[in-house]
Amino acid sequence: MARVHNWQIGREMSYWYPESRPQKQFAAVFDINKCIGCQTCTLACKTTWTSGKGQEYMLWNNVESKPYGCYPLAWDLKLLEMLNGGKWNGKAYEGQTIFESAPAGERVSGWRPDDHDYAYPNVGEDDCTGQVDKGASLSLPHMHWFFYLARICNHCTYPACLASCPRGSIYKRPEDGIVLVDQGRCRGYQECVRGCPYKKVFYNPLTGTSEKCIACFPKIEQGLQPQCFVNCIGKIRLAGWISKPDRARAENPIDYLVHIKKVALPLFPQFGLEPNVYYIPPVHVPPPFLRQMFGPGVDEAIQTYKNAPNDPDLSGLLCLFGSTEMVVPRWRRQGETVFGTDDKGTELVKIPMKEPVYVRAGYDKLYQIARTNCP
Repeated sequence: MARVHNWQIGREMSYWYPESRPQKQFAAVFDINKCIGCQTCTLACKTTWTSGKGQEYMLWNNVESKPYGCYPLAWDLKLLEMLNGGKWNGKAYEGQTIFESAPAGERVSGWRPDDHDYAYPNVGEDDCTGQVDKGASLSLPHMHWFFYLARICNHCTYPACLASCPRGSIYKRPEDGIVLVDQGRCRGYQECVRGCPYKKVFYNPLTGTSEKCIACFPKIEQGLQPQCFVNCIGKIRLAGWISKPDRARAENPIDYLVHIKKVALPLFPQFGLEPNVYYIPPVHVPPPFLRQMFGPGVDEAIQTYKNAPNDPDLSGLLCLFGSTEMVVPRWRRQGETVFGTDDKGTELVKIPMKEPVYVRAGYDKLYQIARTNCP
């Protein structure tokens, strides 16, 4: 196995292939605090890509209610158990990744879900921790919580699906880092299904091949964000490109959130895949739970996010989420206005940080009618 550098775990690790990063890496940031669990993203993806036969159970995009939701069942708990939860020393990960903990003769530590594991896509939906008896009222703060976790393929820098495929049918596109399955080479061994710790590769029993989220690359090639992004009701998603930490640029929205402000974190970085979908953690969840899910930077990220009202740049950038269907490679703030531009500086979107408020008179003298102002 080769030795590669994984900046998310703060060290080198073993991987099946040498480090080979693409020219640009597709990435995204999801703001968990804004997700309302409406599943519009799930349906947008479903109706676009997985409405055919053999794809009935496939949810390339899904939204889980944590801590009890999971699709397929226990996808995260089983991997955490294999890694004994993982051990961090400050920002460095001292435990084993799924590549380093692989049994003899295996490329990756993993498991293959059974049919019943896919039978409950909404398991645990809206189930909170603790118990509220007989309609008892809640007072803040309280320990009864849950949050929505929207998930797509992470288009990892070190994909486990790619490493585990004996046919070499899975590859990362050199131009954008999107991970795809070559249907012509795939023979349906399902090693990729077993290997992916996020369980975002699916086997189609009718075609005998594996399928997965393609990041809507036909749209990406036109400078457009994926379907699940542009259809998001809560405006929680922002697609773009990410650099390595030592090459981070403040004018790049993803770099700014991930590398500069460190407010967006990867999902289960201890797995070792260097995933490229990042999450702004929920502010109301006990930190120990979030540290296991997003790594040791959670406390700092939450404080940074809470301080956004006092940070006009961060507040302005958060306003760009869901503001346009275009991929926004660059951004800038001028006073109370935020601009999203392409790489050449051409304006793609301009939005105010504060919406104007108009209060109408309770009685309209012109039409002689009484109005009710709605907030």
